[in-house]
Amino acid sequence: MDISAKKFNVCDVGHRYYKKSDCPTCPICEEERKPESGFLKQLSAPARRALQHQGIHWLEILATYSEKKLLEFHGLGPASLPKLRASLKEQGMTLKF
Repeated sequence: MDISAKKFNVCDVGHRYYKKSDCPTCPICEEERKPESGFLKQLSAPARRALQHQGIHWLEILATYSEKKLLEFHGLGPASLPKLRASLKEQGMTLKF
């Protein structure tokens, strides 16, 4: 993509980056925040932020939610559900019905 089509940004931490969208999220900061292990590592940044914003940091908390409720969170879509179900299944848990 032509760099002239992207907008130059500097985040609060000082990272410099170009981005096409108006989304204020710094891709460098997001990469640094990505967990090295656990179920959140498997998710896209928007899906991970959606769960973290709701205080869902552990599978035990995730298991208290239904698919319908999870899909109401901004940033979490249907593509994330199979990954979440698989992580829960590995630990003998499921989503609430």
